[in-house]
Amino acid sequence: MALIPMRALLDHAAEHDYGVGAFNVNNMEQIQAIMEAAVETNSPVIVQASRGARQYSKDNYLRHLMIAATELHPEIPVAMHQDHGNSPATCFSAIDMGFTSVMMDGSLEEDGKSPATYEYNVDVTRQVVDRAHAKGVTVEAELGCLGGIEDGHGAGLSGDEALAFLTDPAQAEDFVAQTGCDALAVAIGTSHGAYKFSEKPTGEVLKMDIIAEIHRRLPDCHMVMHGSSSVPKELVDIINEYGGSMPETYGVPVEEIQEGIRHGVRKINVDTDNRLAITGAIRRVFHEHPEAFDPRKYLTPARDAMKEVVKARMIAFGQAGWADKIPAVTLEEMAKRYA
Repeated sequence: MALIPMRALLDHAAEHDYGVGAFNVNNMEQIQAIMEAAVETNSPVIVQASRGARQYSKDNYLRHLMIAATELHPEIPVAMHQDHGNSPATCFSAIDMGFTSVMMDGSLEEDGKSPATYEYNVDVTRQVVDRAHAKGVTVEAELGCLGGIEDGHGAGLSGDEALAFLTDPAQAEDFVAQTGCDALAVAIGTSHGAYKFSEKPTGEVLKMDIIAEIHRRLPDCHMVMHGSSSVPKELVDIINEYGGSMPETYGVPVEEIQEGIRHGVRKINVDTDNRLAITGAIRRVFHEHPEAFDPRKYLTPARDAMKEVVKARMIAFGQAGWADKIPAVTLEEMAKRYA
């Protein structure tokens, strides 16, 4: 199966009430880990690249990795997504490079740091929707601002500060109507990166009621949870056991994500957990085999560790078992639907 528009995956997930993990990639081992997990669980896949990843790996390398993934595993539906586009130009360049889905994050200005006005967000998102839909490409938008910074993107808000930039359900209703976006990332108190919460989050900081209210108002809207790594203690412990120095930190509990899925969340972004798994595995090899210098000797266990995390999320989000049941949809067919 060739690369397909993300909208096809999200529509199927909504029809059958499950979520789809979106996993970030920077290199070959990460895409291999994701695809191996997808094959072993029969899961559809959203692979996403940030602007930082595109700069690090270069677009052509990433595009050919995606093509290789579909050639080696034609039975797995794969969407290739631009994560956190900071401007229409960034999204347009991704579309031109063959991405089947783009995110226009107009919640921040083009610097990727300053919270933007609502009017600005509507304008830039609408520009991207018009160009993308003409080519059958899916558009994700964001309303409200998350805390933290990852890959240089984010307002750097603390947990308390982020609570002042939560998504307003009534505004979300207007935003979707004005822009025509396919999916909406919502701010409910989560943050980018590993250091999300200093203690296990409760309803005081993780506003799941916002998701429920948006779903009530927009039952056909595909919501997205960003900053949704769970930061498992066992992965942090491995890093620290083998020479790391990570302080105690908490992520978003899987059961909270599952609650979100029950109220319309269809895409869940996971990056930090995979980074933790990779780092812990590499540290272990260097500790136990200080003589090691062959990259294959430490990248193979790193890839395996990431695969296990991805598999666990695919099962927890409910996407496992659905890959062979999703109809193949081309960009051309999707463009006709939008028209």
